[in-house]
Order: sequence, then structure tokens, then C-alpha cells
Amino acid sequence: MKLGNLSRRIRIGGAGLAAAFALAGHGAAMGQGSGQFDTSDAALVKTLPGFENGSAKVNGIQMHYVAGGKGAPLVLLPGWPETWWEYHKVMPALGRRFHVIVVDIRGMGATDKPAGGYDKKTMAEDVYQLVRHLGYTKVNIAGHDIGSMVAFSFAANHPEATRKLAVMDVPHPYDAFKSIPILPEYGKFGKKIDAAHPLFPWWFSVMQVPDLPEKLFAGRYGILQNWAFDYLTKDSSSIDARDRAVFTSAYATQAGIHGGDSWFQAFPKDIVDNKKYNNLKMPILGLGSTGYAWLKDALPRQAKHTRVIKIENSGHYFLDERPTLLTNLLSEFFRAPDGAF
Repeated sequence: MKLGNLSRRIRIGGAGLAAAFALAGHGAAMGQGSGQFDTSDAALVKTLPGFENGSAKVNGIQMHYVAGGKGAPLVLLPGWPETWWEYHKVMPALGRRFHVIVVDIRGMGATDKPAGGYDKKTMAEDVYQLVRHLGYTKVNIAGHDIGSMVAFSFAANHPEATRKLAVMDVPHPYDAFKSIPILPEYGKFGKKIDAAHPLFPWWFSVMQVPDLPEKLFAGRYGILQNWAFDYLTKDSSSIDARDRAVFTSAYATQAGIHGGDSWFQAFPKDIVDNKKYNNLKMPILGLGSTGYAWLKDALPRQAKHTRVIKIENSGHYFLDERPTLLTNLLSEFFRAPDGAF
């Protein structure tokens, strides 16, 4: 697929914040604080029997993770604007088949939020050093959204440590990211994504502005998060009030916002790094809904053994909307013999 054609299918660019927030509907009106919910990691992990919080100093930062279950190691990396809690619906079932390690990546949740190091190569090194710290030489790894980019970089930079890789809904930044129009087509930007209203992630551009989002969204990040959850799901109720409170509290400070912004600001460098990577040889499973066309275009360029599956009846946050399906797909892929899907 030519990049020009892809750019007409996937809309990335800037748009007025006021216009975007006007579409937020009931989600943007929800409270900004955690309120009635205990959103601490200690409280959350108690709802997941067999899992425990962990922390380790690796690659110059303190990293938080949640681990549990028995079996081969499976590392799970979350994305924007969430935390390790993104995986809470699939962790119990996966934990019956794997030793699951869900990581708050650099800039996320209880993991440190340093000034720099948000290119995906450095973030992948964080995860690699954590894996080694935990005593593993080779792991299965999967990521969603920003976590998908980090997981891919992990495999690209440490193929010897990667048994299999699953990327969910977003590829590692590549040249197509640069060629997509900054504005949506007339009449094509709606309250929800559907056939008549394709994905238009205007926030990719907004997050490129250094320091501004931290000041603009401080104390109000829940407005953006609730808008994103409503826009990027088919069933907004799949991310419930407690989930939203957990994610809002994680991005409530300027430091929390800075971490998330920095993932996007590193995209130009990520694109440069991507051009240097060798074609990956391990089996790679792509799972996509709103990002299905992206994965179909990107993965064959980057790897030899790929399979891309479309997740139907769901938006971007399919770990929340289709947890049973995702559990089955990930389990089947990672439990299959080496080299097989």
C-alpha cells in the first residue's frame, strides 16, 4: 500500500481543542478525581488474587510492575492514557497459563518519569533490563498502543531475548506517520469511529508541543482521557467509572502528563530508529481494530513471519471491550510451539 493511500485511511494530525472537547459527550463531564475509589496500586492488586506489585531499579529509573501466574514468562506493556490496569480483565486467565509481568513503562503510573529517554529504543532497554533483573533470558512480549511500539522495539533490539511478539492496534512509528494529513476530510470527524468517520487522532500533533500539554491539562487530564475512551470504543461502558478514576489519577500531575506527552514527542526519532532495524524473524501476531490497516501495512515491511487479525465489534481499547477474545488469541499464539502461530 502506498503511503499516500494509507494517509487517506488513517488520520493523524492537529485540530482545535475546543472543537474536540465539544464532541466529548457524557464522558468529558465525569469527575476528574478518584473520588469514591481507592486507585492505589496496593488496592488494585488485591482484586487480582495471585498477583503482586513489584519494583526494580533498572537502566537508571525505578520501574513498577505487577506479576503473577505460573508458566513461561509473558511481558505485557500498556499504552496511552492508561497504566498496567489496562490488562486487569485478562490477567487472571492469562495467569493460569503464563507467568504474567505487566509493566508500567517509563513515564507511566508508579514508574519514574525522568526528563528524557522516551524514544522507544530507550524504553525497550528499560524493559529488557527489567526482564534480565527478574532472571529471564527469553520472554514472550505483547504491547498495546504505545506499549506496542515499545514491545516491537524490544524485539528489534533484543531478538535473542524475544520468543514471540504480539503488537496490538498500533505499529512502531514508521514513515507513514509523517505523510498523513494534518486535517480531517470535511464531515469525516465524528463522535465515534465508524465507516463514515475514520480514525482522526488529532492528539498526536498536540502532544508534539513541548511543555504546553502539561500546563493546559494539569488537573483536567480526565477531560481528555474520558473523551478518548468514549471516542475510541464502541461500548464506552466497557471502561467503567473505577477504571477511569484509576487512569485519571495516574495522569493528574504535570509529571504524569509529561511522561505521556514525551512518548509522542519521540515519534520523529522512533521513525529514524525504525529504518535501522533488521527484518524481524520471530513470529509476530498483529491484533487490530481501529489500527488494523496500519498493522496490515507496517508489519510485512518489518518482519518475515506475521499474521494480522481484525478484532471485530470493538474499538481501540479491545482489552476492555473483548477481554475473553483477547485472552484466547494471546494464549493460543504464545502457547503454540516455537516458530508457529
